[in-house]
Amino acid sequence: MKLLALPAFSDNYIWMISDGTRALVVDPGDAAPVLKALQDQQLTLAAILVTHRHADHVAGLPQLRRILQGPVYGPRHEAIDGIDIVVGNGDTVHELGLTFEAWDTPGHTAGHVSYVALPAQGMPWPRRLVFCGDTLFSAGCGRIFDGTAEQLLHSLDRLADLPSDTWLCPTHEYTVSNLRFASAAEPGNPDVAQALEQSLALRARGEYTLPTTVARERLINPYLRCRQPTVVAQALKQGAPDASALSVFTTLRQWKNTFTA
Repeated sequence: MKLLALPAFSDNYIWMISDGTRALVVDPGDAAPVLKALQDQQLTLAAILVTHRHADHVAGLPQLRRILQGPVYGPRHEAIDGIDIVVGNGDTVHELGLTFEAWDTPGHTAGHVSYVALPAQGMPWPRRLVFCGDTLFSAGCGRIFDGTAEQLLHSLDRLADLPSDTWLCPTHEYTVSNLRFASAAEPGNPDVAQALEQSLALRARGEYTLPTTVARERLINPYLRCRQPTVVAQALKQGAPDASALSVFTTLRQWKNTFTA
């Protein structure tokens, strides 16, 4: 079994799992990289998973459906053309011999879902793998559209409670810019400084910083660290009304929207 990140536009990644014959893809915002990978590796497209409705996650669906030999799964509470099977919290998806559990992870959008691949033998990931869409990025999280800050904080806390060796597969390569913000949100964090140096080196070589892990994100992601005293202090300086996790998180997310480094 292989896990591949197919680069698309605007630092998007379309994730693909293949068993050597069949493939599953996640959030195909562009059909072209998927079609090329299928042709190059002589794979058939067995299924598609969708986390939410935004165009950079679903624009490739119409073209891919022409060759798709299975269903498109998508969130129950989002209006998306081309979804065959809707899923919500606790529903399971069985494809390529793997079992995925759907989790409601609202916040970026009100109906966002993530897909948690349950443990299976012979996989490249050690235990669990999560396709988390735009809920969590490495060292960051998605903007809030029609969800709420409270929802997004809860979703992130839920992901952070997964086993530390869980692989997290976001849809965007925003790691460097997120780490620059994390350096401001938690000055003096040596893990952030080291991660930024490593990520800059990887990107300079044209390599990816993803997937990430729960363990890594617990150390470097300010949105998972909004109960840490240093992060709380920075949020208060930015106008947080109090030191509660929700106030700190909300202030950090608003600050990031206008942050430049």
